[in-house]
Amino acid sequence: MTTASNTLNQYENIIHSCRDLYLKKAADYGTSWRVLRPVSIVDQIYIKAWRIRQIQENTVQLIEDSVESEFIGIVNYGIIALIQQQLGADEQIDLSVEEARTYYDLHANAVKELMLKKNHDYGEAWRAMSQASFVDLILVKLLRIRQIIANDGRVQVSEGADANFADIVNYALFALIRIGEERNN
Repeated sequence: MTTASNTLNQYENIIHSCRDLYLKKAADYGTSWRVLRPVSIVDQIYIKAWRIRQIQENTVQLIEDSVESEFIGIVNYGIIALIQQQLGADEQIDLSVEEARTYYDLHANAVKELMLKKNHDYGEAWRAMSQASFVDLILVKLLRIRQIIANDGRVQVSEGADANFADIVNYALFALIRIGEERNN
C-alpha cells in the first residue's frame, strides 16, 4: 500500500527531474519559450499528449523519444504556461537561469500544494487510473483551455486556464509516477 508520504516523495523526485531538464534547456536555449502565446503552449502540450495517445493505440513507435519524455515535456510546458500567465507577454523575454528557476519553483510548489489537497480529498484515486485516462484527461483540459482562450479568458462558472494547466501538470506527474513504479516492479 502506498502512503501519502510515499506519493509526496515520488512526486518530488520526479518534479526535480523535470526541473533539472527545464534548467538545462534554459542554459542551452535561454528562455526562448517566452515568445509563445497561450494557444501555442496549448498546442505544444497537445502534440505531446496526442503522440502518447497514438503510441498507446497503435502500439508501434517509430521515433525514439519515449512516452516518459513526452510526459516530462507536458509537465514543463504546463509550468511554462503558468509562468507565462503570471508574467504576461509585455514583460522581458530573456530571463536568467536563476530567474527561470525561481519562477519554475514558485509554480511547481503551487501545483504540488494543489495535488496534496486533491489527493487528500480524492484518496489517491489516480492510482487506480490507467495511463490512457491521464492522456485523455490532459487532452480534455487542453480543449477546455482552447475554449477559454477563444472566450478571451472569460469563464462563467468554470475554472480558468491556470487551474486547468495545474491539473495537466499533476496528471502528467501521476503518469510519470506510475511509469516509474512499473519500471521498478
